[in-house]
Amino acid sequence: MDYNNYHGSFGHCNTQDTMKKIAILGAAESGVGTAILAQKEGWEVFVSDMGLIKDDYKKTLTEHNLRWEEGKHTAEEILSADVVVKSPGIPDTAPMVKQLIEKGTPILSELEFAHKYSRGKTVCITGSNGKTTTTTLIYHIMKKWGVDVGLAGNIGRSYALQVAEGDHDWYVLEISSFQLDNMFDFRADVAILMNITPDHLDRYDFNFQNYIDSKMRIIQNQNEDNLFVYWQQDEHIGEELEKRMEGYAPQPTPSSRPAAEGNPALCPFQDRDFETLGLTFSQMGQHNKRNALAAFMAMKSIGVPEKLIRECLEDFPGVEHRLERVCERDGVLWLNDSKATNVDACRVALEAMERPTILIVGGKDKGNDYSTIADLVKEKCCGLCYLGADNTKLHESFDSLGLPVRDTHSMKDCVKACREMAKAGDTVLLSPCCASFDLFKNMEDRGEQFRAEAKG
Repeated sequence: MDYNNYHGSFGHCNTQDTMKKIAILGAAESGVGTAILAQKEGWEVFVSDMGLIKDDYKKTLTEHNLRWEEGKHTAEEILSADVVVKSPGIPDTAPMVKQLIEKGTPILSELEFAHKYSRGKTVCITGSNGKTTTTTLIYHIMKKWGVDVGLAGNIGRSYALQVAEGDHDWYVLEISSFQLDNMFDFRADVAILMNITPDHLDRYDFNFQNYIDSKMRIIQNQNEDNLFVYWQQDEHIGEELEKRMEGYAPQPTPSSRPAAEGNPALCPFQDRDFETLGLTFSQMGQHNKRNALAAFMAMKSIGVPEKLIRECLEDFPGVEHRLERVCERDGVLWLNDSKATNVDACRVALEAMERPTILIVGGKDKGNDYSTIADLVKEKCCGLCYLGADNTKLHESFDSLGLPVRDTHSMKDCVKACREMAKAGDTVLLSPCCASFDLFKNMEDRGEQFRAEAKG
């Protein structure tokens, strides 16, 4: 089935003589939320997860009388679906997804599906780094403004579930490249692109342009009534905008259509605007000034009073696992930046350091090029602690800098090593550059273990 022809009829599905079927791959937050919304809108629903489903999600699915399976994908159930919604974590190379692509079944993201049924306007934030802080800050501002707003996407509760349970006037959505890959007719009222730096290249055939094209999908379908806020000093965004104005047609990922043309109103900002506007922000680092600027520009555009925006910038409490101050013991400051899952995120964290730093780095490598931060590591760091199942690439990348190095394979041993290396006046910074799945359940688990060991 060609989604180019199919999408126009996508909508409320129960009629007198037919019911369309939706299969949902992945039964975590987004999948379960999608299932509940689809059921409400009259779809025949089947949920399938190759792994084990968490007990609370099983309970929710059962309470809603939804059919589900775990530990397998039943081909006849999934391949007979009219539409499939897949978890953003499932790659196009997964066997079942390959079969769906070959069959021509439309494969959507949760956000694309939920947006069809929502009346709410959207402020959508993407970028290689800064998404979570900017998203949380904008939500903080809109809550204080007093509007009916939901927080969703790659953060918070499922967008689809919120739409199903009552919907909101506004949504603040953090959107990853994986989610953008399967969004087609979705249009952001306000789109924000923080930056584009190499990340997730293992999912994009190690071709940076493929990843860039994915990020630029944030402006697809926008028109002159919509706004595109972006950091003008980014190395790639301006060039990509020019290419698209000249008719550049990005190659789609296998399960996507090409990105639609976008012609939004443009709102670029530069670093110097922070001082020009006389802004102050509660969070440390130049990168956080950019996050604050993006939020400031976006919120002014939708009518939030400037005085309120400035107050919110000053009282914003910050985000867990993003340069989070854990404690200071024996003169050593411990910072949790577990959300730094790529090299550029680590770079901006190091740039914010004002004390000699012991850097904790490592995890599941995603095709990282550590040479881009080697000079900064040498300038800012007084020691390195490697934390991963396999630290070979880290040794090859950093040992030649001549800094003290420790090799560890658990958080307990890592924090112990850092205590032995650190002296009063130092900072211990967990900013790993890598995904967490080699030793931890997820990024949050890594940060929580670090927090507990540092305080213990």
